[in-house]
Amino acid sequence: MKIPPSSGILAVALVCALLSGVGSSAYQSPTAQAASHAAPAPEDRVDLNSASLDQLMKVPGMTRTWAARIVRYRPYRTKTDLIDRGIVTNQVYDRIKDYVIAHRAKQ
Repeated sequence: MKIPPSSGILAVALVCALLSGVGSSAYQSPTAQAASHAAPAPEDRVDLNSASLDQLMKVPGMTRTWAARIVRYRPYRTKTDLIDRGIVTNQVYDRIKDYVIAHRAKQ
């Protein structure tokens, strides 16, 4: 049986298309997983100035090292102080920014 040349090209194109899409939605990086979660309401966010280490660890994308640094270098005026003061990297901030807030102390 002889296969026409155009059907061979079509078969190769079909296989390439199928292989390029395999597993693309099955795996997400930790950053993509954290970004895919809906951000909590502002009143449900973790306060950088008063949260315990365990509370900070519940923030998606947070590690014990970063949480300890956040506690150590308190207080914060805004959550962007984490980047401005070199407490966390830009990548860490991008993972946690939707889950944290910096409440100012009442005077």
